[in-house]
Amino acid sequence: MPIDAITSLHLTREWNRLLERGGHHRRTKQPRPLSAKTVRNIAGVVSSAFARAIRWGLIPTNPATNSEPPRVKKHYGIALTAVQQAMVFETASGPWCMAAFLEVAAALGARRGEVLALRWLHIKDGRVTIARSLTQTKQGLTFKETKTGRPRVVKVPESTLATIEGHRKHQYEFRRQFGPDYMADLDLIFANPDGTPLKPDSVSATVSVLFRRLKLPIGASLHSLRHTHTSHLLADGVPLPVVSARLGHSSVRVTAEIYSHMIHGQDDEAARRWDEFQRQNLPAKQVGGVQ
Repeated sequence: MPIDAITSLHLTREWNRLLERGGHHRRTKQPRPLSAKTVRNIAGVVSSAFARAIRWGLIPTNPATNSEPPRVKKHYGIALTAVQQAMVFETASGPWCMAAFLEVAAALGARRGEVLALRWLHIKDGRVTIARSLTQTKQGLTFKETKTGRPRVVKVPESTLATIEGHRKHQYEFRRQFGPDYMADLDLIFANPDGTPLKPDSVSATVSVLFRRLKLPIGASLHSLRHTHTSHLLADGVPLPVVSARLGHSSVRVTAEIYSHMIHGQDDEAARRWDEFQRQNLPAKQVGGVQ
């Protein structure tokens, strides 16, 4: 079909087709539905292509503008209770360093790949510099920039520093055993016994099995530790900009949009301060009464 013959109706029908059978199963190659988020992302790419076609003078209008891609339902991340999180740390299994990895991930609120890419040289004076991420593709494992492309420095809780030091001693034994065969040049904090990188997908799969075994809420995953970190800080009244910087979001607005439902502590504090303002500025008989 010529590009100038494509209409909004054509595109809307295509979005619906993708929702029903736009993907395929890896093994059977049979059609499967695509998620609403994936279809919206595709619609965005198509819209950008039409916008460029307009600039080139190929078409007068963008048919994607008035098409109807699916709406994406908001899914709130699952946060664990303090008891659930402690249970995860205590019963962690899989790679030798899993317990320490989970505790550090929870304490930093960092993304999976960011924690797996940490090097020992990144820790100094009780702070860690998160400057890169480990990704897994069909081509293998790759270190790349963080999601925002900007490094950030995060304070490590004292209790977690103790865990990291214990982990360092354990890892040193592996380094000694492997000798020159240990991948010391990678300097990874969390790695296989020979110092090579852990596979992110395998780590997530191991954590999912652990969570199911512990009968944690359906939908809980490794990323839930990041949500747990955020929810507890916000509920305790830590300022939103501080939490946003710790998470490595591109802006405070992003943090607010994702975690607005978790900002209970600050709301409670706002109410308390209003009462305090009322007490200071109104006669005693008027405070808490109806006038």
